[in-house]
Amino acid sequence: AISHAKAAGVPFIIAVNKIDKPNANPDLVKSQLAEMGITPVEWGGEYEFVNVSAKTGEGIDDLLDTILLQAEMMELKANPKRKAKAIVIESRVEKGKGPVATIIVKNGTLKKADSFVCGKTYGRVRLIIDDLGKQKKEVKPGEPAEISGFDETPIAGDVLIAVDSDKIAKETAQKWKEFSEGREKSKSTKATLEDLQKMILEGELKKLPVIVKADTQGSVEAIKGSLIKLRNEEVKVELIHSDVGAITENDVILAKATEPHAIILGFNVRPTTGAKNKAKQEGIEIRTYSIIYDLIDDIKELLSGLMTPKIKEEVTATIEVREVFNVPKVGTVAGCYVLDGVVHRGDFVRVIRDGVVIYDSKLASLKRFKDDVKEVGKGFECGIMVEGYNDVKVGDTLETYKKIEEKASFEG
Repeated sequence: AISHAKAAGVPFIIAVNKIDKPNANPDLVKSQLAEMGITPVEWGGEYEFVNVSAKTGEGIDDLLDTILLQAEMMELKANPKRKAKAIVIESRVEKGKGPVATIIVKNGTLKKADSFVCGKTYGRVRLIIDDLGKQKKEVKPGEPAEISGFDETPIAGDVLIAVDSDKIAKETAQKWKEFSEGREKSKSTKATLEDLQKMILEGELKKLPVIVKADTQGSVEAIKGSLIKLRNEEVKVELIHSDVGAITENDVILAKATEPHAIILGFNVRPTTGAKNKAKQEGIEIRTYSIIYDLIDDIKELLSGLMTPKIKEEVTATIEVREVFNVPKVGTVAGCYVLDGVVHRGDFVRVIRDGVVIYDSKLASLKRFKDDVKEVGKGFECGIMVEGYNDVKVGDTLETYKKIEEKASFEG
């Protein structure tokens, strides 16, 4: 939060919450934030700290006074008579209303039936609901509200600007959409040229394509932010598409068109009946969640499955070569004694001479007298042939082992 506020170059006030608790220690918060460069005014810094309790309401008036004082010192002013300019704080799709957004008006007054453009989308204000859930006819500078009437769901951070007509709104949104897409294309081309070597190296990466649908834009952004971080030198998540709203047939079609097929992740949303049937028909997996951590844990598990399994070795027997027989047209057979463990017919084997591994292969055969056997235990003699090796000598040690495949665990 501090990094975002600093990057945006905006002033901020720290509200220290839960001071109603018996063990509340606001000074500890101040000292911890001071270590991060956020020094309170009373300690000679520039940041206002206000102690509050959301439960009891204590300190809320002080917080409001502090906000007003800071606004006055910064000479923040707005003209309520001009056309509105607002910022989208959150957005979602609501049944019966379609796309809705929570906005804060920065300048001007936003009125019911106003045409507007908002990032790549546009519309006309149909409903205005205030923070108490009551319908209003207008929203003035500094006031928050929830509005409906969008053509598509806007993105948190988009600027909403009231315009003279629906035609102007639509044309402006289209131009901004084309400009944004062109800019993204230019950016990706530039990145491709600059990071060509890196992308060649990443060619070995295994990708897990996903489509994300959620109930609010804030949820979409939070999930996207978490998923993008899930990568290591071998695997990564590839976000194909993300949006607000129910999982639709179009999402399933997109997942099917992706190679390999994408997994559809829904957060607080469900697939439509058509999407369910289409997914079953096309073999597309849909997973729904109500807790983000569960979603992330599942994706980590899927990434683990994409990773190359870890091979663990388990020594099964230590064997001493006591005699060597050269069998015509067959090869060298080592007459052995099992010092420890149990040797199995399918084991791998190392030939060790004077403490140095000189050959590593598999058992070609395992016999007791003239019979093939599946295993020979400690204290018994056996005849062994090493696959591809005929230079076994008396006094060599053979170490047999199994290779156990363990599923890799994603730690990125």
